[in-house]
Amino acid sequence: MNQSSRPGTVLLTDYAWPDDSVERSVIEGAGHTLVTGPAEPASAEAIEGLVAEHRPAGILTCWAPVSATAIGTSPDLRIVARLGVGLDNIAVEAATDRGVWVTNVPDYCVEEVADHAVGMVLAWTRGLALFDRDVRAGRWNPAGARLRRLSTLTCGVVGYGRIGRATAGRLGAFGCRILAHDPYPPKDAPGVEMVGLEELLRRSDVVILHVPLTPDTHHIIGAEQLALMRRGGLLVNVSRGGLVDTDAVIKALDSGHLDGAAFDVLESEPHVPDGLLAQPGALLTPHVAFSSDASVTELRRRAAEEVVRILAGQAPAHARNSPRGLPAGSGGR
Repeated sequence: MNQSSRPGTVLLTDYAWPDDSVERSVIEGAGHTLVTGPAEPASAEAIEGLVAEHRPAGILTCWAPVSATAIGTSPDLRIVARLGVGLDNIAVEAATDRGVWVTNVPDYCVEEVADHAVGMVLAWTRGLALFDRDVRAGRWNPAGARLRRLSTLTCGVVGYGRIGRATAGRLGAFGCRILAHDPYPPKDAPGVEMVGLEELLRRSDVVILHVPLTPDTHHIIGAEQLALMRRGGLLVNVSRGGLVDTDAVIKALDSGHLDGAAFDVLESEPHVPDGLLAQPGALLTPHVAFSSDASVTELRRRAAEEVVRILAGQAPAHARNSPRGLPAGSGGR
């Protein structure tokens, strides 16, 4: 048996679902051993300890941090597979330097995240969350409604990748004007006007973020950018919390410059700042935009299959790096 097809140990660092049955079925069905860490994401140090203990050939990670130390601890490590899209919890450069693949599942939740973003917009235009709170508190005040017609609004989508395009398509069906910004704009975007970020902020009633978190996009929306937005608008973030300066958003809500902030993600999650909780215009969900029965099952299966491919010496389907010392298109060593 050659090295690329030898059975190995795979570490599942954490998981945001009830069990590890899907991952175990795929990994152990291919003849490997799955070791599972705590369901809640542990600290970087705890993950480093698990890697040192089990010396995995593959790591599957959801939210837990996979540090450069963890990557360098197991001499057998060949892949770190993200159970998700973003890679901000993985030391990608360290993996690349050590000849370790990094993969993700970039398209498993396109429909869910786009639906969630548009649902947040509708909740704001129709006052759904606010009125639900009022009714439950014993207040029945239809005369107090200050609602909006979505078709009269301009919606700006920051990041025009798979999810951004899906969101724009859904919003377009409501008849509103769609602006989009992307550093790599497509040649053709039917029904969408591609503009610079500042122009998008100035012209949009609603701004929706669909970009990855990188050093360049950290706090892409801060006090300066919020000041450019139209007064009384809505900011939606269903991507990564670090894209937004939360303190600046709280101040914009306090002043009335922003009417609403709809966040599925927070820079401080799972902690929610008291100043944000106190805002009646804040609509908050606990990082679940990606989630549905179908999307989670698909995510788990496809991420585990990437590990099996690499351990079998095959090329990954969704590589996010080019490991040093490995031939192009190869999964083996």
